[in-house]
Amino acid sequence: MTTQLNSSFRGTQDLPKWLSPTLLVSFFLASFGLQVLIASDSDSAEINFIPVAIFGLVGFTVAIYVISRIIEGVRKATDRLVTIMVSTAFSLALIPLLSLAYTVVTKGVARFDAEFFTFSMRNIVGEGGGALHAIIGTVEITGIATLISVPIGIMAAIYLVEYGRGTIARLVTFFVDVMTGVPSIVAGLFAYALFVIFFGPGVRMGLGGAIALSLLMIPVVIRATEEMLKIVPNELREAAYALGVPKWLTVLKVVLPTSLAGIATGI
Repeated sequence: MTTQLNSSFRGTQDLPKWLSPTLLVSFFLASFGLQVLIASDSDSAEINFIPVAIFGLVGFTVAIYVISRIIEGVRKATDRLVTIMVSTAFSLALIPLLSLAYTVVTKGVARFDAEFFTFSMRNIVGEGGGALHAIIGTVEITGIATLISVPIGIMAAIYLVEYGRGTIARLVTFFVDVMTGVPSIVAGLFAYALFVIFFGPGVRMGLGGAIALSLLMIPVVIRATEEMLKIVPNELREAAYALGVPKWLTVLKVVLPTSLAGIATGI
Protein backbone atom coordinates (compact mmCIF):
# COMPACT_ATOMS: atom_id res chain seq x y z
CA MET A 1 0.00 0.00 0.00
CA THR A 2 2.81 2.40 0.90
CA THR A 3 4.62 1.58 -2.35
CA GLN A 4 1.49 2.33 -4.35
CA LEU A 5 1.04 5.66 -2.58
CA ASN A 6 4.68 6.61 -3.20
CA SER A 7 4.46 5.65 -6.87
CA SER A 8 1.24 7.60 -7.32
CA PHE A 9 2.66 10.62 -5.44
CA ARG A 10 5.87 10.62 -7.47
CA GLY A 11 5.65 12.94 -10.46
CA THR A 12 2.81 15.04 -9.04
CA GLN A 13 5.07 17.63 -7.38
CA ASP A 14 7.17 20.34 -9.01
CA LEU A 15 10.56 21.52 -7.91
CA PRO A 16 10.58 24.99 -6.34
CA LYS A 17 11.71 27.72 -8.70
CA TRP A 18 14.58 28.76 -6.47
CA LEU A 19 16.15 25.29 -6.47
CA SER A 20 17.74 25.36 -9.94
CA PRO A 21 19.58 28.71 -9.60
CA THR A 22 20.59 27.83 -6.04
CA LEU A 23 22.08 24.51 -7.13
CA LEU A 24 23.80 26.13 -10.10
CA VAL A 25 25.45 28.82 -7.97
CA SER A 26 26.36 26.28 -5.29
CA PHE A 27 28.11 23.92 -7.68
CA PHE A 28 29.97 26.74 -9.40
CA LEU A 29 31.14 28.07 -6.02
CA ALA A 30 32.19 24.58 -4.97
CA SER A 31 34.06 24.08 -8.23
CA PHE A 32 35.71 27.48 -7.84
CA GLY A 33 36.75 26.65 -4.27
CA LEU A 34 38.23 23.37 -5.43
CA GLN A 35 40.25 25.18 -8.08
CA VAL A 36 41.47 27.67 -5.47
CA LEU A 37 42.69 24.80 -3.28
CA ILE A 38 44.43 23.14 -6.22
CA ALA A 39 46.06 26.42 -7.25
CA SER A 40 47.24 27.10 -3.69
CA ASP A 41 48.91 23.69 -3.47
CA SER A 42 50.65 24.08 -6.82
CA ASP A 43 53.39 26.49 -7.85
CA SER A 44 51.08 28.49 -10.11
CA ALA A 45 48.60 30.79 -8.40
CA GLU A 46 46.48 31.23 -11.52
CA ILE A 47 42.96 29.81 -11.57
CA ASN A 48 41.73 28.14 -14.72
CA PHE A 49 38.06 29.00 -15.12
CA ILE A 50 37.40 26.40 -17.81
CA PRO A 51 37.48 23.46 -15.34
CA VAL A 52 35.40 25.57 -12.96
CA ALA A 53 32.68 25.93 -15.59
CA ILE A 54 32.87 22.28 -16.68
CA PHE A 55 32.78 20.72 -13.20
CA GLY A 56 30.15 23.16 -11.98
CA LEU A 57 27.89 22.50 -14.95
CA VAL A 58 28.32 18.72 -14.81
CA GLY A 59 27.63 18.63 -11.08
CA PHE A 60 24.57 20.83 -11.44
CA THR A 61 23.22 18.71 -14.32
CA VAL A 62 23.60 15.45 -12.42
CA ALA A 63 22.13 16.87 -9.22
CA ILE A 64 19.10 18.51 -10.82
CA TYR A 65 18.39 15.39 -12.88
CA VAL A 66 18.52 13.07 -9.86
CA ILE A 67 16.40 15.37 -7.69
CA SER A 68 13.88 15.93 -10.47
CA ARG A 69 13.67 12.20 -11.19
CA ILE A 70 12.92 11.46 -7.54
CA ILE A 71 10.36 14.22 -7.01
CA GLU A 72 8.89 14.99 -10.44
CA GLY A 73 9.32 11.72 -12.29
CA VAL A 74 11.23 10.51 -15.32
CA ARG A 75 9.43 12.66 -17.86
CA LYS A 76 10.11 16.02 -16.25
CA ALA A 77 13.62 14.97 -15.29
CA THR A 78 14.37 14.14 -18.92
CA ASP A 79 12.86 17.45 -19.97
CA ARG A 80 15.11 19.32 -17.56
CA LEU A 81 18.15 17.38 -18.77
CA VAL A 82 17.47 18.17 -22.42
CA THR A 83 16.78 21.82 -21.56
CA ILE A 84 20.15 22.09 -19.82
CA MET A 85 21.92 20.43 -22.76
CA VAL A 86 20.27 22.74 -25.32
CA SER A 87 20.98 25.82 -23.21
CA THR A 88 24.61 24.75 -22.79
CA ALA A 89 25.02 24.20 -26.54
CA PHE A 90 23.51 27.61 -27.24
CA SER A 91 25.83 29.25 -24.72
CA LEU A 92 28.87 27.55 -26.23
CA ALA A 93 27.86 28.74 -29.69
CA LEU A 94 27.31 32.26 -28.36
CA ILE A 95 30.68 32.57 -26.62
CA PRO A 96 32.79 33.03 -29.82
CA LEU A 97 30.33 35.60 -31.16
CA LEU A 98 30.38 37.61 -27.93
CA SER A 99 34.15 37.34 -27.75
CA LEU A 100 34.51 38.58 -31.32
CA ALA A 101 32.08 41.45 -30.76
CA TYR A 102 33.88 42.45 -27.55
CA THR A 103 37.29 42.38 -29.25
CA VAL A 104 36.08 44.40 -32.23
CA VAL A 105 34.37 47.02 -30.09
CA THR A 106 37.16 47.43 -27.53
CA LYS A 107 39.96 47.57 -30.09
CA GLY A 108 38.13 49.43 -32.84
CA VAL A 109 35.96 52.00 -31.10
CA ALA A 110 38.89 54.38 -30.77
CA ARG A 111 39.21 54.56 -34.58
CA PHE A 112 35.61 55.62 -35.23
CA ASP A 113 36.46 59.28 -35.50
CA ALA A 114 36.21 61.92 -38.22
CA GLU A 115 39.52 60.84 -39.76
CA PHE A 116 38.25 57.29 -40.25
CA PHE A 117 35.36 58.48 -42.44
CA THR A 118 37.11 61.35 -44.27
CA PHE A 119 40.58 59.97 -45.12
CA SER A 120 41.58 57.11 -47.38
CA MET A 121 44.60 54.80 -47.36
CA ARG A 122 46.17 56.36 -50.43
CA ASN A 123 49.93 56.80 -49.90
CA ILE A 124 49.55 55.63 -46.28
CA VAL A 125 52.10 53.14 -44.98
CA GLY A 126 51.65 51.89 -41.44
CA GLU A 127 49.28 53.60 -39.04
CA GLY A 128 46.86 56.32 -40.06
CA GLY A 129 44.40 56.80 -42.86
CA GLY A 130 40.75 55.88 -42.95
CA ALA A 131 38.05 53.95 -44.75
CA LEU A 132 36.85 56.61 -47.18
CA HIS A 133 38.12 54.64 -50.17
CA ALA A 134 36.32 51.50 -48.99
CA ILE A 135 33.07 53.38 -48.40
CA ILE A 136 33.15 55.04 -51.82
CA GLY A 137 34.11 51.79 -53.53
CA THR A 138 31.30 49.90 -51.83
CA VAL A 139 28.73 52.51 -52.85
CA GLU A 140 30.00 52.58 -56.44
CA ILE A 141 30.10 48.80 -56.87
CA THR A 142 26.70 48.32 -55.27
CA GLY A 143 25.15 51.11 -57.32
CA ILE A 144 26.54 49.84 -60.63
CA ALA A 145 25.50 46.27 -59.80
CA THR A 146 21.99 47.50 -58.99
CA LEU A 147 21.78 49.39 -62.29
CA ILE A 148 22.78 46.21 -64.12
CA SER A 149 20.77 43.59 -62.25
CA VAL A 150 17.46 45.33 -61.47
CA PRO A 151 16.35 46.07 -65.06
CA ILE A 152 17.47 42.65 -66.28
CA GLY A 153 15.82 40.88 -63.35
CA ILE A 154 12.51 42.74 -63.63
CA MET A 155 12.26 42.23 -67.39
CA ALA A 156 13.13 38.54 -67.09
CA ALA A 157 10.49 38.09 -64.38
CA ILE A 158 7.87 39.87 -66.50
CA TYR A 159 8.70 37.56 -69.38
CA LEU A 160 8.42 34.43 -67.24
CA VAL A 161 5.11 35.42 -65.64
CA GLU A 162 3.31 37.21 -68.45
CA TYR A 163 4.76 35.81 -71.68
CA GLY A 164 6.92 32.81 -70.89
CA ARG A 165 5.74 29.60 -72.51
CA GLY A 166 7.55 26.67 -74.01
CA THR A 167 11.24 25.85 -74.26
CA ILE A 168 12.66 29.35 -73.85
CA ALA A 169 10.80 29.91 -70.59
CA ARG A 170 11.99 26.56 -69.24
CA LEU A 171 15.57 27.39 -70.20
CA VAL A 172 15.38 30.79 -68.51
CA THR A 173 13.94 29.20 -65.36
CA PHE A 174 16.64 26.54 -65.40
CA PHE A 175 19.47 29.07 -65.70
CA VAL A 176 17.95 31.23 -62.97
CA ASP A 177 17.91 28.20 -60.67
CA VAL A 178 21.51 27.44 -61.58
CA MET A 179 22.64 31.02 -60.98
CA THR A 180 20.93 31.03 -57.59
CA GLY A 181 23.36 28.37 -56.38
CA VAL A 182 26.52 29.87 -57.88
CA PRO A 183 29.11 30.61 -55.15
CA SER A 184 30.34 34.17 -54.91
CA ILE A 185 33.94 33.10 -55.54
CA VAL A 186 32.90 31.59 -58.89
CA ALA A 187 31.18 34.83 -59.91
CA GLY A 188 34.26 36.80 -58.89
CA LEU A 189 36.60 34.54 -60.86
CA PHE A 190 34.34 34.81 -63.90
CA ALA A 191 34.35 38.61 -63.78
CA TYR A 192 38.12 38.71 -63.24
CA ALA A 193 38.76 36.31 -66.14
CA LEU A 194 36.45 38.36 -68.36
CA PHE A 195 38.35 41.56 -67.66
CA VAL A 196 41.71 39.83 -68.06
CA ILE A 197 40.67 38.69 -71.53
CA PHE A 198 39.71 42.21 -72.62
CA PHE A 199 42.19 44.37 -70.68
CA GLY A 200 45.10 42.06 -69.98
CA PRO A 201 46.50 40.58 -66.75
CA GLY A 202 46.86 42.73 -63.66
CA VAL A 203 43.74 44.79 -64.37
CA ARG A 204 42.01 46.25 -61.32
CA MET A 205 38.63 47.86 -61.93
CA GLY A 206 35.62 48.34 -59.72
CA LEU A 207 33.42 47.49 -62.68
CA GLY A 208 34.60 43.89 -62.43
CA GLY A 209 33.34 43.67 -58.87
CA ALA A 210 30.04 45.23 -59.94
CA ILE A 211 29.60 42.63 -62.68
CA ALA A 212 30.39 39.81 -60.26
CA LEU A 213 27.88 41.20 -57.77
CA SER A 214 25.25 41.62 -60.47
CA LEU A 215 25.58 37.93 -61.34
CA LEU A 216 24.59 37.14 -57.77
CA MET A 217 21.82 39.75 -57.65
CA ILE A 218 20.04 38.92 -60.92
CA PRO A 219 18.51 35.56 -59.83
CA VAL A 220 17.41 37.09 -56.52
CA VAL A 221 15.72 39.98 -58.30
CA ILE A 222 14.07 37.62 -60.78
CA ARG A 223 12.67 35.35 -58.07
CA ALA A 224 11.44 38.22 -55.91
CA THR A 225 9.80 40.02 -58.83
CA GLU A 226 8.33 36.80 -60.18
CA GLU A 227 6.61 36.00 -56.89
CA MET A 228 5.21 39.52 -56.59
CA LEU A 229 3.84 39.45 -60.13
CA LYS A 230 2.16 36.10 -59.52
CA ILE A 231 0.13 37.39 -56.59
CA VAL A 232 -1.42 40.19 -58.67
CA PRO A 233 -5.09 39.17 -59.11
CA ASN A 234 -5.96 37.99 -62.60
CA GLU A 235 -9.18 40.01 -62.36
CA LEU A 236 -7.14 43.18 -62.79
CA ARG A 237 -5.58 41.86 -65.97
CA GLU A 238 -8.92 40.64 -67.31
CA ALA A 239 -10.56 43.98 -66.57
CA ALA A 240 -7.86 45.78 -68.54
CA TYR A 241 -8.19 43.32 -71.42
CA ALA A 242 -11.97 43.83 -71.42
CA LEU A 243 -11.43 47.55 -71.91
CA GLY A 244 -9.28 46.86 -74.94
CA VAL A 245 -5.94 47.62 -73.30
CA PRO A 246 -3.08 45.71 -74.96
CA LYS A 247 -1.09 43.27 -72.89
CA TRP A 248 2.14 45.26 -72.76
CA LEU A 249 0.26 48.32 -71.54
CA THR A 250 -1.62 46.22 -68.99
CA VAL A 251 1.68 45.01 -67.60
CA LEU A 252 3.09 48.53 -67.56
CA LYS A 253 0.07 50.36 -66.13
CA VAL A 254 -1.70 47.71 -64.04
CA VAL A 255 0.51 44.79 -63.06
CA LEU A 256 3.74 46.63 -62.25
CA PRO A 257 2.16 49.45 -60.18
CA THR A 258 0.16 46.89 -58.20
CA SER A 259 3.24 44.83 -57.35
CA LEU A 260 5.69 47.72 -57.07
CA ALA A 261 5.83 47.74 -53.27
CA GLY A 262 6.59 44.02 -53.09
CA ILE A 263 9.17 44.26 -55.86
CA ALA A 264 10.95 47.13 -54.11
CA THR A 265 10.97 45.18 -50.85
CA GLY A 266 12.34 42.07 -52.53
CA ILE A 267 15.07 43.98 -54.34
